[in-house]
Amino acid sequence: MARIAVVDKPKCNHVKCGDLCIKLCPVNRTGKDCIVLGEDQKIVIDEKLCTGCGICVNRCPFGAISIINLPEELETKPIHQYGRNGFHLYNLPVPKFGSVVGIVGRNGIGKSTAIKILAGMLKPNLGDWEKNESSWDDLIAYFKGTEAQAFFEKVKARDISISYKPQQVDLIAKTQKGTVRELLSKVDEKNELEKITKELELDKFMDTEIAKVSGGELQRVAIAATVLKKANVYFFDEPTSYLDIKQRLKVSKFIRGLADDKTAVMVIEHDLIILDYMADLVHLMYGKESCYGIASQTKSTRAGINIYLSGYMREENIRFRDHPIRFEAREPLKKIETNLMTSWRDIEAKLGNFKLEAPEGDIYKNQVIGILGANGIGKTSFVKILAGVADSDKGKVTEKVKVSYKPQYIDTNSEELVMNAIKDAIQKHDAVIVKPLGLKPLFTKKINQLSGGELQRVAIAQCLSKEAELYLLDEPSAYLDVEQRLKVSKVIRDVMEQKQASALVVDHDILFIDYLSNSLIVFDGEPAVHGTAKGPFDMAAGMNMFLSDINITFRRDEETKRPRTNKPDSVMDRKQKTEGKLYYI
Repeated sequence: MARIAVVDKPKCNHVKCGDLCIKLCPVNRTGKDCIVLGEDQKIVIDEKLCTGCGICVNRCPFGAISIINLPEELETKPIHQYGRNGFHLYNLPVPKFGSVVGIVGRNGIGKSTAIKILAGMLKPNLGDWEKNESSWDDLIAYFKGTEAQAFFEKVKARDISISYKPQQVDLIAKTQKGTVRELLSKVDEKNELEKITKELELDKFMDTEIAKVSGGELQRVAIAATVLKKANVYFFDEPTSYLDIKQRLKVSKFIRGLADDKTAVMVIEHDLIILDYMADLVHLMYGKESCYGIASQTKSTRAGINIYLSGYMREENIRFRDHPIRFEAREPLKKIETNLMTSWRDIEAKLGNFKLEAPEGDIYKNQVIGILGANGIGKTSFVKILAGVADSDKGKVTEKVKVSYKPQYIDTNSEELVMNAIKDAIQKHDAVIVKPLGLKPLFTKKINQLSGGELQRVAIAQCLSKEAELYLLDEPSAYLDVEQRLKVSKVIRDVMEQKQASALVVDHDILFIDYLSNSLIVFDGEPAVHGTAKGPFDMAAGMNMFLSDINITFRRDEETKRPRTNKPDSVMDRKQKTEGKLYYI
């Protein structure tokens, strides 16, 4: 059986543990060097000598070691390995001309690495970690007899030209200067600046300095820059982060429109509704976070997403999760008229040129209320007023309640250790919050060392562990992968049930909101001009109001009961619009 050993070097501290793994290794005790100290004062494990006993894994106090027995079909060298005892990537997804091919999988599983290899941003070493990179001929020989062989042959022959949108669009503002117009003009190889600008609705901020545009604006600028380059294969790494649902649907339609007989598109996306809407085919990526990743064979989008939710690939006989993720077809929740917690009446607030209105609404105990609406329409301002961190000019929150608030933007500069930051969660809510959110491996990290997804989970734990009656969470799904989003939604529901408290959750991922909520507040208006909070409504009424504004309908997948978008003007789309049932409970 193929076996790999992975060492998380930042966690490894042989001084504090007293070389525990080296001393306890049974192979070392026979006089062989299975685990030794490397030149960088971090441990090195010889995979050929390792017996997979698991002693070092279980006894490492820092959780720095993983020993993994791979499936038999992976008894080959990886496509890429990040150094000795580093992350291994097996298989590659392959672009397909005329189609949008999606990639779905957890964070830290190699999705971005895979498309960087395909895009020529990273030359793989084919498992020879001491070798810097492999040639095109090496790759062609490695993938002989597969679709990837044909792809790399075309790349070598320069029949394929590539354009790539990176995941971290916030870095653009740090590395580029000048206005949006100046940046896009430099990369406009198609002379389509005006056309693309209009389609992606960039007109209003074309003459704004790059450093001053918002995250959602920057995302659309990055997409425009990618598409303005002459290419026949486009890669988009998480193109909808920072965007609201309307923008996500428009961007998805735009990206779908790029694929034709001469053009291939590949997309990494965590919003399953958007992935379902955008992609023709999908690859699943599975494995162990930060250890190894495997790309599955291509599947139809519906089947691929359903298999991903089930956690089991029947054809390959591989179970990559120990439980399926299930949705519920629910009856509309009847309005609770008892146990009133708090209300608001006639709230108005003037924020520069923007006006927020919230005429009236009630929150009852044990409610989880989703909040939907466009960017810049007042959702965050409304939540801040309820949280008591901002004031309204008129109206009032009628009953004062104890509030815990997770803001949209989280402070990343703290030197505090995670274990200290979430002390209350560890002491009081380990089983309900800490374990489901997978926070234990982060305990010894400082807040300023965390990735975006890690920081988000820590902030959620901080918020939910506080004693409060009302929990307000602003965009808790940001930076999280599909599985993490659904785990977070379950954690929120469990905490509310346990504490008999209520939560208001602002988010743009409709599948996340659907999985989480039993009521909805819908924001209407014009972004950056005025916004009105309407509701709370039951799910059917709230979704009908929201979806009528963006002119789409949802149905339930027969197999998983997850929400899916109907194709515009399809039989189902027309039927539901005629019946006034835009959203299937």
